[in-house]
Amino acid sequence: MAQRQFVNRASELELLESRFERDAADLIVVYGRRRLGKSELVREAIRDRNDAIYWQATEETPHVQLDDFVDTATETYPSLANIQRDWEPLLQTLGEEDAIVILDEFPYLIESDDAVPSKLQRVWDMHLRETGMTLVLVGSSISVMEDKVLSGGSPLYGRRTATIDLPPLDLTDAQQLYPASTPDESIQTWGVFGGTPYYLQALDASKTLPENIRTTILSEHGILHNEPEFLLRTEFGIREPQTYYTILRAIATGKRATSEIADFAGVDSNKLGAYLSNLRQLRLVERDIPVTADPTSTRKSRYRLNEPLFRFWFRYVYGQSAKLQQLGDDAYEELIAPSFTEYMGPMFERVCQRRLPALLSKTFQGIGYWWHKQHELDVVGLTTDGTVVAGECKYTSREMHEGDLADLERSASVLEWTPPNGADLDYHYCCFCRSGFSGGLRETATGRDDLSLFTPRELLDETTHVQ
Repeated sequence: MAQRQFVNRASELELLESRFERDAADLIVVYGRRRLGKSELVREAIRDRNDAIYWQATEETPHVQLDDFVDTATETYPSLANIQRDWEPLLQTLGEEDAIVILDEFPYLIESDDAVPSKLQRVWDMHLRETGMTLVLVGSSISVMEDKVLSGGSPLYGRRTATIDLPPLDLTDAQQLYPASTPDESIQTWGVFGGTPYYLQALDASKTLPENIRTTILSEHGILHNEPEFLLRTEFGIREPQTYYTILRAIATGKRATSEIADFAGVDSNKLGAYLSNLRQLRLVERDIPVTADPTSTRKSRYRLNEPLFRFWFRYVYGQSAKLQQLGDDAYEELIAPSFTEYMGPMFERVCQRRLPALLSKTFQGIGYWWHKQHELDVVGLTTDGTVVAGECKYTSREMHEGDLADLERSASVLEWTPPNGADLDYHYCCFCRSGFSGGLRETATGRDDLSLFTPRELLDETTHVQ
């Protein structure tokens, strides 16, 4: 794997570093799905400090973990070697030093000793809250962190002073790690590898996207070949989570409605919700509703995979081991290339939605999809000035033309929305196309201030900003 490169995370670094400098005590929770760079983030935050302890828990006994923690901590605070080896006196002593203490893989600590949260709560309430100590709890198991640290039933509830729910890198940051020479190649790379730093570090800058897909995903020796299975088994703690696999495969292959997913997976519709809830908690699945709908009352919903690598893997790799081995180096051309443009269509829509605030000089109160009966809009942005931004996305080899604009305007006219503060309803139309636009559509756009055209180059150009 290539040498690690730390990219962005500016706001998260600023939060951590500012808390390290405070005189008051802080209990900070950093969590999120595996592979997102949580450990790299906290290590970067303390890189130039001499008052910080970084320790990573392991799946070992409480006694071994305490010994290991003390061995690590005494490198910075030698006096800790003489303290009783229990979390409360150890942390109390470090609190008197106003130390920065980072406990990484905190769920492993809880799994070995479920009394740890109660011990931390007691020492925090009795001693640490009056010090200048910063205690940082880092965890990759979202379910454990939310249940044992963040929930109302946790002994630590109400003690944390800051929380970082670390997301993947956005496209503009992630493309710094992409071996891509054009904006379209950057979008394609995001469509497969997303913004997960660990996945991006696996890319070889000297190889094309198909070559990187072959070596990292399709090859049985590839570093990401079994990544989805590893993450699911680690998170859910079961050996063969076949039901989850089948649900994810259903969504990856275009089954987005609840009934479609249930039928494909052979799961009772009444039980499907629990599986989807777990997958949403893990940030792998996201629920879409029409952007104009009330999320608490609407019955309209669709589901999609939120992690690009999982969408790619469950569409092209899961259940295909024998065929991949048989095809070898030809697997990409035989299995993926014929449908890759179709695969990229929904991924292109997500890029357009996420880049919308950077493209238009408007303040958005909601961005997403919209559909009603036979009408559907790929991109809808609801703005505070009463404008509906309606967009159509085409990731095809043909140019968009005036007919596509007419279809967009027709669907947008059906959308119902009441602007805030009694503002008048207005429309702005956006056409997004991989292959550009016909001369007629470009001529139309030059004469209208309510129409914008974007190719991949304009999508990723930081200087593009339409008034």
